[in-house]
Amino acid sequence: MCNIIKPNSKLYVMDNGSMQMDKNWMLAMHNPATVKNPHTPTEFVEFPIYTVLIDHPEGKILFDTACNPESMGPQGRWTEATQQMFPYSATEECYLPNRLEQLGVDPKEIKFVVASHLHLDHAGCLELFTNATVIVHEDELNGTLQSYARNQKEGAYIWADIDAWIKNDLHWKTIKRNEDTIKLAEGINVLNFGSGHAWGMLGLHVHLPETGGIILASDAIYTAESYGPPVKPPGIIYDSLGYANTVERIRRLAYETNSQVWFGHDANQFQQFRKSTEGYYE
Repeated sequence: MCNIIKPNSKLYVMDNGSMQMDKNWMLAMHNPATVKNPHTPTEFVEFPIYTVLIDHPEGKILFDTACNPESMGPQGRWTEATQQMFPYSATEECYLPNRLEQLGVDPKEIKFVVASHLHLDHAGCLELFTNATVIVHEDELNGTLQSYARNQKEGAYIWADIDAWIKNDLHWKTIKRNEDTIKLAEGINVLNFGSGHAWGMLGLHVHLPETGGIILASDAIYTAESYGPPVKPPGIIYDSLGYANTVERIRRLAYETNSQVWFGHDANQFQQFRKSTEGYYE
């Protein structure tokens, strides 16, 4: 357990729009067909995209960077197939650079960016943070760069986003497979979740004086329904055993530290969050 952040730290939840997709991507085989019902309909669901900014005495920390504002449209960074499967919608005010501007924060002021993983809806604006140390799991960065080298255009890793990271010469710090919990600042620990939803997942454990403990789980746990029990894995998954082990680890940590678990894309939970336009957590 990490120490509590000293007073005058602020945690902001930034609303960065929403995406849609077949619910089978979110919950694998959530509604399978049967003999009596062989034509079970699929369900297209909408879910929130959000990022978290921690204004800390030791420096500003950003958790994830949402989708790139140039993702959609005929000239968008995402392929037509990706746009059809995972459409992103947001007003201009929801774009991450604009959310930061609303808070009076320049991307160059960010000290650390913790990338939970490098999928299209979590790493789309990484290129902006040229002064920051970008913290990512080593397996996630290695796999992502290999997809770039293969000129792979389809899927959750966006070639044009990766190209921008390389051209902007970002400062990477990789978390090794055998590292567990890494102290980032007073009251803030990086959690190494390992493989599961993606090649290498990271979370953040924050202890605030008034709010208490918060575990930012990202897509290690999509929603409360994923969390269970029983644990329900997503359709987008790399390591099913790793995924299940991570969920149970988060459950234990939440119990032991009396912490909330903030899921990656839970619409009901997100609705209850205090957004950056309304205030902050402390």
